[in-house]
Amino acid sequence: MKTLLLALLLSFAAAAAAIDRAAVEKLATGEADERSAAISALVAEADPRAAEVLSALAEGEMQTVAGKDGARRVLIVRGEEAVDAVTGEKVTPLPEEREDAIANNRLRGQIEGALAALKLLSPERETRLEAVKQLAAGADEALLPLVQKALAKETDAGIRPTLELIAASLAMKSGTKEARVAAIRRLASSSSPNSRTLLAAAVNDPDEDIRFEAQKALREVQASLAWGERAGLLFAGVSLGSILLLAALGLAITYGLMGVINMAHGELIMIGAYTTYAVQVLFRGTPYFDWYLLAAVPASFAMSAMVGMALERSVIRWLYGRPLETLLATWGISLMLIQAMRTLYGAQNVQVENPAFMSGGIEVFAGVVLPWSRISIIAFAALVLLGMWLLLTRTRLGLFVRGVTQNREMAACVGVPTGRVDTWAFGLGSGIAGLAGCALSQIGNVGPDLGQGYIVDSFMVVVFGGVGQLAGTVYAALVLGFANKFLESWSGAVIAKIVVLVFIIIFIQRRPQGMFALKGRALDS
Repeated sequence: MKTLLLALLLSFAAAAAAIDRAAVEKLATGEADERSAAISALVAEADPRAAEVLSALAEGEMQTVAGKDGARRVLIVRGEEAVDAVTGEKVTPLPEEREDAIANNRLRGQIEGALAALKLLSPERETRLEAVKQLAAGADEALLPLVQKALAKETDAGIRPTLELIAASLAMKSGTKEARVAAIRRLASSSSPNSRTLLAAAVNDPDEDIRFEAQKALREVQASLAWGERAGLLFAGVSLGSILLLAALGLAITYGLMGVINMAHGELIMIGAYTTYAVQVLFRGTPYFDWYLLAAVPASFAMSAMVGMALERSVIRWLYGRPLETLLATWGISLMLIQAMRTLYGAQNVQVENPAFMSGGIEVFAGVVLPWSRISIIAFAALVLLGMWLLLTRTRLGLFVRGVTQNREMAACVGVPTGRVDTWAFGLGSGIAGLAGCALSQIGNVGPDLGQGYIVDSFMVVVFGGVGQLAGTVYAALVLGFANKFLESWSGAVIAKIVVLVFIIIFIQRRPQGMFALKGRALDS
């Protein structure tokens, strides 16, 4: 009696575990259309074993053998072990005469979409989210029943809206007129480029009602996408402006306040970037790697500041008031620094890895992702600007720097050590250049020629904003950042650069003092 009961339980379990035998046989041995239909049938069942069967075919682990009734028996074979694809029972011994079930690229693509759809029923949120993202890029209309089944169960606010759009896009490809019209109306609230493509195709539909709804929805989607593009362009402008600001802040002191034309400013940026790379190498392999920037920021500032102060004490101090000689001397020093980096690190670029918290981004609109690295640089630029403002306006060193730059003779008369202040001011500007290099290392490779790409832009920012005006430097960096990105969207990066340069030349001809002019005694110094 116990033996009979056990046999009955095992038979019921096997029946419960079995999936559609006919669909599995067609999947393994049918023609192309039959195999596609079999995939849809297996997905519609939403059986957990369907994923195993589909994966076996895609991975080349499905084989068939002749059965006793003349039909082909489908097996999943891994190494020397095999299970029946329909019942899940282990097959022993392994049959000798077996034939592989081959899947072409088209069938593999359908299986990939089907597996993603099956993941929609997973209890794990991350699995469902990954499946939704995969299906949003394109899904077969045969998956609509399973998507609708998953939509009926989905309660997560981060997944359900995208799943609704997937269901609407699939209904657009198949279904009755009423279902297609309802799907078009749901797509009208979407900001996805895929929705625009679907609606653009529906605009040419032979049915007048569908054409009307599609045209109306297409206008709404295009308006939503336009706002996304504007937001992306705005962020790109702020991002470029923050980079220009970091690169130009140090020059705003050395050139804007001290009047020194330092052609080695770009190489001071490069030194800060290489210092960040060196600190990263020290932290690699330790459990504190993601925090290496906490050490790299002060290290890059200190290294560039020390090089800048050495440069001021040994060369520039003897060339104050002689701009041409200063330009030539610092240009020669820049070549020496470039060659020194090539000797130490080689001519090839080196890569600085982002910490984990700066990887990835945040999607604010469909297709508009704001990278965390760029967001971090914007915040870092704001902090550097705030620190620089506090130092120049709230500290004794800042008071001395402003006094010396406005009236050197009077500052010396009241006991200010002008020579020492020059060194500290030049070191401050050089250190900020090092901070710019630390930030730039997070968005690109580091090489000996890194600073060459920013020296011209830095001078343009300082001159355009107004020599000696830190507020002008901030405004100029943002204006040039927005102008570059706006023109790039119209004409490309090269033309945008040329247009901006021509504009600045014309602007300086009309207003030599820049956007903000110095007032008071500073004009006479």
